[in-house]
Amino acid sequence: MNDPVQRYRVLTAGVLNLILVMGIARFAYTPLLPVMQQNTSLGPAEGGWLASVNYLGYLLGAIIASLVSDMQVKDRLYRIGLVMAVVTTAGMGLTENVWLWSILRFLAGLSCAAGMLIGSGLVLHWLMRNNHRGELGIQFSGVGLGMVLSAVAVELMNAVLDWRQQWFVFAVLGAVILVPAWVWLPRPEPTPTAVNSKAMDDSPPDSSFIKLFALAYFCAGIGYVVSATFIVALVDELPGLEGKGGWAFFVMGVAAVPSAIIWDLIARRIGNLNALIAASLLQALGILLPVIEPNILLTMIGAVLFGGTFVGIVCLVLTMAGRFYPSRPAKFMGKMTISFGIAQIIAPGITGLLREYTGDYAAGLYAASAAMLFGTVLLVMAKSREANSKATVGLVN
Repeated sequence: MNDPVQRYRVLTAGVLNLILVMGIARFAYTPLLPVMQQNTSLGPAEGGWLASVNYLGYLLGAIIASLVSDMQVKDRLYRIGLVMAVVTTAGMGLTENVWLWSILRFLAGLSCAAGMLIGSGLVLHWLMRNNHRGELGIQFSGVGLGMVLSAVAVELMNAVLDWRQQWFVFAVLGAVILVPAWVWLPRPEPTPTAVNSKAMDDSPPDSSFIKLFALAYFCAGIGYVVSATFIVALVDELPGLEGKGGWAFFVMGVAAVPSAIIWDLIARRIGNLNALIAASLLQALGILLPVIEPNILLTMIGAVLFGGTFVGIVCLVLTMAGRFYPSRPAKFMGKMTISFGIAQIIAPGITGLLREYTGDYAAGLYAASAAMLFGTVLLVMAKSREANSKATVGLVN
């Protein structure tokens, strides 16, 4: 089937899926966190804990996704995830109990994995099966668009709605988005065994490369999750920047929209590992800028650098997984996702505790930036190993 209308519908379903499961079910928490802290008993440590639980749900969902190969089962999990994203969003406004919030954030994490990993995979499967390009960059623009939606919505709602009502509005928005995300993605057809298909040969890197790369991706997880979780709260606490956190999150989302496409173009010119090293350095700088000298210009530049790299880093790793293991990219990506996921579970809780003990988020940001820099060193070491490994010659460039 080469119907261009159907292709646009499927791509739109992929983008809307990520707006729902990432932009609303995950990232609405970031601009709403300061509002909840001001009007409930939720403290910095509890706020970090809820973020950690969310990422724990995502990690478990990622493991489940890696174990499922049946396309019909994947389709059912994707649709369950869409519904769960809406239900858990609504549930956040129904209670002030931290333990109930924890359950809801955990389930929201599962829905994120269903949409981010399974949903995106289903869209890619349909496109490739119908002789279209994968369009990974277009799909992942949904992450940035979802962040923009959350930032603008909270900025508009803060003056007229309380935190509970804002969660309910997000649930309604999610329910509206769910409909095309559900309807426009066709059910997968049973895949017949390809008799004459050309076998795809894997070219795996050596074990030392994988270990270095996995540790570097762990560091990237720390760098990503601290700013992604606390950017609004930390900017609002900076002297002279009160109330500007939502705008920093908005700018971050805008920068994230074209990120995957831009870094794909950069990688084609300088190679995937070189692009990863460059993106990691820029992200480390972006994390630090708001606390180096608290002013609106540096804060927004930091938001651009962070938003313009974190989606790109994930997409670059996905691309490398496909090149190392074209027959089974999940083999490499599964290990990387676990490494990234563990970092996402650990870092928010520690950052929340540091905020309680030190009185601000600066220590957490310094630690996150240091982790990114250490990860960059590991990537340089991995590149050196790759250059000396016969099995992976030519994969970087």
